[in-house]
Amino acid sequence: MSIEVKHIVKTFDAFKALDDVSLKVQTGELIALLGPSGSGKTTLLRIIAGLETADAGEILFQGNDAKDKKIKDRNVGFVFQHYALFRHMTVAENISFGLKVQPKHIRLSEDKIKAKVKELLHLVQLDWVGNRYPSQLSGGQRQRIALARALAIEPKVLLLDEPFGSLDAQVRKELRQWLRRFHDDLHITSLFVTHDQEEALEVADRVVVMNQGHIEQIGTPQEVYHKPASVFVLNFLGNVNLFRGRVIDGKLFLDHSGANLSQGGDLSNIKPANLYIRPHQLDISRHPQGDNAIKSIVKFLNLAGSSVKLDLSTEFGNELQVEITQQEYSQLKLIKGENVFVCPKDVTFCEYEI
Repeated sequence: MSIEVKHIVKTFDAFKALDDVSLKVQTGELIALLGPSGSGKTTLLRIIAGLETADAGEILFQGNDAKDKKIKDRNVGFVFQHYALFRHMTVAENISFGLKVQPKHIRLSEDKIKAKVKELLHLVQLDWVGNRYPSQLSGGQRQRIALARALAIEPKVLLLDEPFGSLDAQVRKELRQWLRRFHDDLHITSLFVTHDQEEALEVADRVVVMNQGHIEQIGTPQEVYHKPASVFVLNFLGNVNLFRGRVIDGKLFLDHSGANLSQGGDLSNIKPANLYIRPHQLDISRHPQGDNAIKSIVKFLNLAGSSVKLDLSTEFGNELQVEITQQEYSQLKLIKGENVFVCPKDVTFCEYEI
């Protein structure tokens, strides 16, 4: 089922949670609503679900107006951050709850409900926990049961609000990989709220980056990371180094270093610019490589992980973050306090000063 949000506005007292938000979700897409606390992502999700009412705007499900539809008529499954499982019910009873409270004329028989529960437990790979209570399960298992309960009514749309937010890092990583595979099998139109950039970039088909009630950018994970539409998106999606510079005749020059990077265009005037460069876009060496080199000193090395992260201080007092491969580090064998030269390979984002 496709979802279209048109010019949604929502205000809580004097706080405008959503300000003219529009979004199209294609049938079968997995969309991440990403942003800091207070950006409006959960409010938007709740309005789509029918848990909140918009002050203005439209919600369309498959082209049909759903704004005034009751929650039960929207055919939406909702998964909360803290599971919201009934503690006094077994896992099987939790999953079957939505089926048992359906109107009598569409309610399944007891045998069919039991078969449905068994099918869903197999789907979430927890066949053996039906007779257990939520307190007897791990956090990751409870979240999968919450997902099975949401799927029991066979929703056309699945909405997840910070589904892995209360789990530890390792379980969260395992579950988001599982969710991606799970979605690929079912192809239910899905939206999930997260403030975790890595989670959004790893799981979603498209990412909706939100800030202060507005949508900053919509795009694939590759697009929002490598081609950010604003400085906010750039900074929210990972570490970045800021350089002051100038644009002269279409070329970028870093202040102090004289470095220049081709940026296209034919500019006849000189423009001050802010140049944003991610840590992996910087080369590091012991000797200056041409006029682009910036003399720096190694302040800290983090050798853990698939890459090596370095904190540097330039001769002009600027702090830099550089990321290199383990192979590059093994060749350079850098040490704390050593003088090095940093050379930009590329620019992620260029912001011209007015």
